[in-house]
Amino acid sequence: MAVKRPTIADVARRAGVSKGSVSYALNGQPGVSEATRRRILAVAAEIGFSRSSAARALSGATANAVGLALCRSARTLGIEPFFMELISGVEAELSARSYALTLQMVTDQDAEIAVHRRWWGERRVDGVLVCDLRADDRRVPVLEELGLPAVVIGGPEGTGTLPNVWSDDAAAVMDTVNYLAALGHRRIARVGGLPDLLHAAVRGTAFTEACRRLDLPAAVTVSSDYTGEEGAQATRRLLSSSARPTAIIYDNDVMAIAGLSVAQEMGLAVPVDLSIVAGDDSPLCRLVHPSLTALGRDTPAYGGQAARQLLAVIGGAAVDAVQAESAQLTLRGSTAPPPRATGTAPS
Repeated sequence: MAVKRPTIADVARRAGVSKGSVSYALNGQPGVSEATRRRILAVAAEIGFSRSSAARALSGATANAVGLALCRSARTLGIEPFFMELISGVEAELSARSYALTLQMVTDQDAEIAVHRRWWGERRVDGVLVCDLRADDRRVPVLEELGLPAVVIGGPEGTGTLPNVWSDDAAAVMDTVNYLAALGHRRIARVGGLPDLLHAAVRGTAFTEACRRLDLPAAVTVSSDYTGEEGAQATRRLLSSSARPTAIIYDNDVMAIAGLSVAQEMGLAVPVDLSIVAGDDSPLCRLVHPSLTALGRDTPAYGGQAARQLLAVIGGAAVDAVQAESAQLTLRGSTAPPPRATGTAPS
């Protein structure tokens, strides 16, 4: 079913003026007061209508493009293997269907919502992918209101009526804690991501619950922004504490590699004195020494699956949520039993 885009009539109705007044205001022509002009322009921006919308709508043309706005700095994105692999999977699926990917970095959710409104109103894209879902995410109701075809990469909770592709982050974290506990570790810590991200909160809850169920000492999670710098700082704090952990789980590979470096700087041998598990299994995990035990999945396939869902939505199909394969633990040289059978840290 075709999705209705904003029209001059929509702007006129919301602004309480005639369609002629809207035309005057949008084209900078005399015929309306300055106050009315400002009100019309504000309404047009709010619902994602621009002067180019009318001509594009009349042509009936599609954009043959999909949008992805990410709240990341370009510098951070460039060193984050997960998103590079995800985007490669999306792009491979889109290019096979002669679709382009429109990528834009934004500073916050307000900026992302504004980008979505502009893309949809100006027919820049036929649909969008949404990443980094948050609790009570404000993007979801806006996309529902706009009628902009969208697929959320994440969930399954908090996606409203939008279809989504997700994997079981909680199960992956619990499997990792179970593995470390089976090795004999009693003090396990976690370096997590941004706490307002829904998947980070799910992982944190799963980590705490797994430690409680196994009767391990109070689980410690240190939040970070996924960068190596903050991963290193979090590791120093944990390894400098009186109850030093014998194992640390990191939410991504960049932080895990930074943690490995910090441990070595502090004179700790990995895995003899400290076991490390990375939350993403990129090629980086196999390039360091020792190579990192990691939770990994086929991230390009994950992105491709999301792209196929979105193209189906754009085509008018009814699409449900899809659960992708959960991350699996790959064992390498960074994990081993703790220094002593009791799991106490070396003196």
